[in-house]
Amino acid sequence: MLSNTTFLITGIADKHSLAMYVAKEIIKQGGKVVCTGLGVSSHHENLSEKAKAFLNKNFQDFKEAVTEELGDSSVEILDVTLDDNIDSFARSLSEKNIKLNGFLHAIAMDKTIRNKEVKPLLDVTKAEFCDTMDVSAYSLIRLTHYLLKHKVLQSGASICSLSYIAAAKVTFHPYRNISIAKAALERITVELADELGRSHDIRVNVLRFSPYMGSKAGNATLNEEDVQTSNKMSPLGNAKPMDLAHEIIHLFRPDLSITGEIRHVDGGYHITG
Repeated sequence: MLSNTTFLITGIADKHSLAMYVAKEIIKQGGKVVCTGLGVSSHHENLSEKAKAFLNKNFQDFKEAVTEELGDSSVEILDVTLDDNIDSFARSLSEKNIKLNGFLHAIAMDKTIRNKEVKPLLDVTKAEFCDTMDVSAYSLIRLTHYLLKHKVLQSGASICSLSYIAAAKVTFHPYRNISIAKAALERITVELADELGRSHDIRVNVLRFSPYMGSKAGNATLNEEDVQTSNKMSPLGNAKPMDLAHEIIHLFRPDLSITGEIRHVDGGYHITG
């Protein structure tokens, strides 16, 4: 289905990341992937030794996970908070003559969640709010911008992002700051779908997935009770990572006239209030 295609996969933290399931399915369907992770690049200046050690360990763990699960798939450093890094990354792909048929945006960050405790919205600082918005939402715009600037993202490509139900409603697991950023991500999706569809025949969609503890991000924000509650509330029970992967593969298919969608892959969780 995806033979002779290449997709950029962001947001892989370990082998249990949702993005990893998508990458594996792309390869299974005959496509190739370029995977990005956070590490120390030439654009990271004045970092403390502690910060460098953290980023180096993060990138090493990421590379090992990709090698273990995806073989010799390409890995690159990408920090979406640095325009120079995004620019050089896209230029590097162009110089390697890599053409992308789409990409998965699975990046999010929120420093107001610590040890599963959520800071009240009234206590969220401007820096915390803007940092979360930058990584979790605005990065979709900048990444798309530079991939198009360097003619890496092809006409007719497909872009998918990951969201969740709290972008639309207050849930029993109220992670407010990241929820606002996800709402912005969904609105950006709709606007880009219109803009890019008309200018480049590019499709842009976003998917809301069930609460999931398998990844590092899920473990940072959820507990087992949350997952059990959503499982009971969902008519079909919680969706599985492969359900998400299959839906994204469907949206990655060439010549598909679906764009501007907020898709639910959650076992019906979104209909139960």
